[in-house]
Amino acid sequence: MNIGIMWRIFCACTVLLAGAPALASDATEVPALLPQPWQLEIADGSWSLPDTGEVLLPDDPALADATAWVLGLLREQGIDWQPVGATENAALRLVRLSTRALEQQFTAAGRALSPEQQAEAYLLQVDARGMQLKAADLKGFQNGLATVWQLAQTPGSLPYLTVLDAPEFAWRGLMLDSARHLQSVDYILRQLDWMALHKLNVFHWHLTDDQAWRLEIKAYPKLTEVGAYRVPAGQAPAAAIDPATGEPALYGGYYTQDEIRRVVAHATARGIMVLPEIDVPGHATAAIVAYPELGVAGHVPEAVPADWGIYHNVFNLEEGTFEFLETVLDEIVTLFPGPFIHLGGDEVVTEQWEGSERVRARMDELGIEALQDLQNYYVERLQGHLDQYERRVIGWDEILESDLPAHAAVMSWRGVSGAIEAAAKGHQTVLSPAPTLYFDHIQTAASDAPPGRGGVITVRDVYEFDPLPDTLLENREFVLGLQANLWTEHVRREIQAEYMTWPRAVAVAEVGWTTADQRSWPEFSARLTQHLPRLQALGIRVATDPQALTGIAPIGTPDPLMREDRELELCSNAVVLAVEDDAPLSGARESYLVDIMRPCWLWRDADLTNIAAISASVGQLPFNFQLGKDLANVVVLPPETEAGELVVQLHSCDGPVVATLPLAPAVDQFGASTLPSAPLAPLARSAGQADLCLRFRRPALDPYWALDWLRLEPKS
Repeated sequence: MNIGIMWRIFCACTVLLAGAPALASDATEVPALLPQPWQLEIADGSWSLPDTGEVLLPDDPALADATAWVLGLLREQGIDWQPVGATENAALRLVRLSTRALEQQFTAAGRALSPEQQAEAYLLQVDARGMQLKAADLKGFQNGLATVWQLAQTPGSLPYLTVLDAPEFAWRGLMLDSARHLQSVDYILRQLDWMALHKLNVFHWHLTDDQAWRLEIKAYPKLTEVGAYRVPAGQAPAAAIDPATGEPALYGGYYTQDEIRRVVAHATARGIMVLPEIDVPGHATAAIVAYPELGVAGHVPEAVPADWGIYHNVFNLEEGTFEFLETVLDEIVTLFPGPFIHLGGDEVVTEQWEGSERVRARMDELGIEALQDLQNYYVERLQGHLDQYERRVIGWDEILESDLPAHAAVMSWRGVSGAIEAAAKGHQTVLSPAPTLYFDHIQTAASDAPPGRGGVITVRDVYEFDPLPDTLLENREFVLGLQANLWTEHVRREIQAEYMTWPRAVAVAEVGWTTADQRSWPEFSARLTQHLPRLQALGIRVATDPQALTGIAPIGTPDPLMREDRELELCSNAVVLAVEDDAPLSGARESYLVDIMRPCWLWRDADLTNIAAISASVGQLPFNFQLGKDLANVVVLPPETEAGELVVQLHSCDGPVVATLPLAPAVDQFGASTLPSAPLAPLARSAGQADLCLRFRRPALDPYWALDWLRLEPKS
C-alpha cells in the first residue's frame, strides 16, 4: 500500500504519511501541507488551536524577525499569538537543536542529509502542550514556520502529529524578468513572502537585457538614465506625446541601490538567496545605447529597442569594455551577498564579431582562434575577476559550448541536455527547461486568461517534470535543483505576473522539496484544492481555471453563432503567442491568440444555414519581433484595398472567398475594433456545416492584424 496517496486514515495506531490529507483517530482533519513533508506521523489525540496564545523563542534577533512575520500573518486571520520571554503554556515553542541532534533524528528515520539539507531541516510536533518547532539553523526554522502557518489555517483542532522534514534539492527557484517590464519593489517583496511560505529559496532576478538596464550602477549613471527607458512599440505609444519634449513618452524605470538592498534584506529574512543576472556578451543593446563605445563599431543602435527576440548587438572585446564589466561586478557584489552571479551567456549572435576587423585583431592579441571561444573568454575573465570576492559564475547552457572554469555552474534551459552535459563535466547545474518551466507560457486556453507564449503549460505539466531523469542519476551530486522562469515580454502587469506564477510555483516547490517516490499528481491535486483559499487570502490573483489546475480543458457548449480567438483553431503552429494589444497605455488590454508567422484561424464545422452576414472584432498590432532569417517566412497576403481586408474562405484556405470585411474602419482605432458586417455569399449559405478559414490581407508586415472574435449574423 502506498500510504503517501491515501486520502483518509482511520486507526488507533501511529501512522506514517508522506504529506497526505488524513484524519486522525478522533476524526480531526489534517490540513493540506505544501510542499508535502518528508515524514508525517499522526498519533491519537488532538490539540485545539487557541485564538490567543504565547510563543517562546530562543534569544536570536533574526529568528525573532522571521517569527514575527508569520505571527503577523496569523494575526490577520484572527490568531493572536505573542512572543514572550518565558512561559510554561506556550502555543508555539521554538527550540534550537545541535546539528548532531537533528542529524540523529533523521538517521533514526532512515535518511542521511547533506550539510545543505541539514541547514534547512526541521522537526515540528503537535501534542497536548501545543506546537514545538526544532531546528539547528535559521533556515530550518524559517521552513518550519511556513509549515506552522499552513497548519494554523484550519480552525478547530489539529491531531497530535510529528513532522520530520528536509528538502530533496538545495535549489528551488523562481526567476522574474524585470528587464522587459518593471515590477514595483512592493510587488517583489510580496513575491518573496509567497515564495517563503512554500519553501522556495532562490529568487533569480533578470535585471538587464536588450530592452532595458534596470540596476543602478554608480560608476555608469547612463545605464539607467538612458538604458532604463524606451518607447514601446505600436501606434498608441507613438501617439502619446510627452509635452515636455514633443517626443513619444518614454516607458521604464530602474531599481536604485537602496531599493536593491531592501529587496535583498527582505529575501534574506525569508531564507531566500537573490541571484542577480547581468547578461553578457549578448542581450546587451540597452547598455550599448547608453555607452556606444561598448558595442562593435558600425553596429551601435541609436535607441533602446522595443522589439522582442534575439538581437545581433554584442559587447566588443576592447579592454575598456572588460573594465566596464568588471566595475559593474564590483558594485554588484556589494549589493548581492549570495555565492553566485548570473552572467547570462545565452543567444549570442556572432555576426557582428565575425564581420569586424577590429574584433579579429583583438582576438589575435588575446590568442583566441575561434569565434565560439569568445564566450569562454568572457566567462573565464569575469570568473577570474569574481574569484577575489569568492563568487561563482552561473550561466545559461550555451556557456557549455566552450571550456568553463571548474567552479562555473550551468542553468539548463534548452531541455535537460545542458544539465546532463554539465554534470558529466563536473559542473553544478540547475534544471530550468523550456517549455515546462517557462511560466510565460499560458496555462489555460480560457478567453479571459492573460497573454503569454502559446502552448498551454498546466500545473500538472509542471508537477510531473522529473528533475532527476535516469541520465542524471550517476552524476546526482552535481544537480543543485530546479527553477521556473517568468519572462515578461508579454506579461506587462503585476497582476498578470501573479496569475502566470501561481499556483504553478506551488508545483515547483513540491517537486524541488519532496523525493520522487513521494510525488503523486492525484494526491497533490487534492491538497492544492485545499490550499487555493490560502493563496487567495494572501491577495494573490491565482489561476483557478479547471484546465490550469487539472490539465483537462472543460467541455462546454459554445455559442453556435460566435467564436472568440481562443475557441478557434490556428492554421499553423510556428510562433504562437497570446499577444496583448498596444492600447490603452495603462490598465487592462485585449489579447489575441495568433501565430505571428501566419495570422490565420479555422472555424471547424460552422453552421452556415440561414446565415446572412459575418461580423468581426480585430486588433491592429505592432510587428515588434526580431526573427532574423525567419522574417522572410512571415506570410503577408497582398491586399485588394489600401488598408487591407479580413477574408473568409469556404472549406479551406484554398477555398473560395465568401465574405470580405475591409479593415479601413479600424486603421485609426486603438485597441480592439468591431468591423462593419459583410454579406455572406450564397455559396456559403448553401453549404450547411462547413469549415471557414479566416485570414488577413495587409499592405505591409508592420502592423499586423489579429482576430478577436467572429460572429455569424442570421437572416432577420
